[in-house]
Amino acid sequence: MFAKRTELLKASEVRELLKLTGKAEIISFGGGLPAEESFPVEEMREICDEILRDCGAKSMQYAVSEGYAGLRENIRELMGQKGIYVNSEDILITTGSQQGLDLTAKVFLDEGDTVLCESPTYLSAINAFKPFYPRFAEVEMDEDGLVPEALIRRLEENSRVKLLYTVPDYQNPTGRRMSLERRRAIAEIANEYDFIIIEDNPYSELCFDNIKLPPIKSFDTQGRVVYLSTFSKTVCPGYRVGWACASPGIINKYVLFKQGTDIHTNYFAQMQIARYLEKYDIQAHIRSNVQIYKSRRDAMLDTIEKTFPREVTYTRPEGGMFLWVTLPEEVNTKVLLKKSLRRGVAFVQGSAFFPNGGHENTMRLNFSGLSEEKIIKGISILGELLKEELSLA
Repeated sequence: MFAKRTELLKASEVRELLKLTGKAEIISFGGGLPAEESFPVEEMREICDEILRDCGAKSMQYAVSEGYAGLRENIRELMGQKGIYVNSEDILITTGSQQGLDLTAKVFLDEGDTVLCESPTYLSAINAFKPFYPRFAEVEMDEDGLVPEALIRRLEENSRVKLLYTVPDYQNPTGRRMSLERRRAIAEIANEYDFIIIEDNPYSELCFDNIKLPPIKSFDTQGRVVYLSTFSKTVCPGYRVGWACASPGIINKYVLFKQGTDIHTNYFAQMQIARYLEKYDIQAHIRSNVQIYKSRRDAMLDTIEKTFPREVTYTRPEGGMFLWVTLPEEVNTKVLLKKSLRRGVAFVQGSAFFPNGGHENTMRLNFSGLSEEKIIKGISILGELLKEELSLA
């Protein structure tokens, strides 16, 4: 009865962990949850009243698929601050940036097309692309992000390359940031080899060192970069309001597929976000969030330094929500996770982030969603477990 594509899908390791770790006694480094104390609850309460008073039934009515005009104009201004100068017609409001990935797959991918991606890459992008039967070609990364020379090698080794998927700022799962020189180089390579770039950029505002780099889209001279982002990491995730920015020909295709998916993103939530941007200082709000996340990152790094075995390596992100841990090859984090859960600590095994498998000795840790006290406790437990495992190996 089921379509063939259903055989490819499995529950996201992160989502399954969230089910498992709903218990208060579990310290979970598994999900990518923003800090709840950062949500503008009182501001949104006030805004809800204003919208219902000023707009009434209109705020509850069906709306255009492209999204609330006021919010698209707000986003156009935000994009301009990043060096991306577009019209509001080049912006589509999506139900989270995850819908942008789903629409990307529907618009671009045929069976057998090649998707280039960082190694490792965001696992929910893998799951969004998989039902369309692409081939994944993983591209090497280092501390400066995706390696252009490795990208060229993959382009020359693979046929039918349709797109490159990249998270250039504080990448999920590694926390790495792509250098400015590589952003320019990748845009030039896309022009030369004729493929689309999907720039997924939900974390760029969560910058700890105050060094913000221009998006790849700002170097796009041929309309081949699709920029995806969201308000989930800067305002609140539950509203599910994101956006796609691309050339008119691409956006028009996205709109057509969106009409067959959900008609439009929650209109009331769009109006709320728009009014929040108009009434309040979003940059001040983000700066407050950044201070919370930076302190939590510092607590995690300090505790890792004190408690993890010296054989373990890890990234030191300058923003975002995650860091990446690489263990000696003899350690399998899928097995380790079961032992860790028995001690009340959860993480995501790194193999989930590699579309072609392998790398069982890696893990992703999230620092944004827990208090410093819980981070210190959980990482200390994990450190003791790792010492035990390595002594047995």
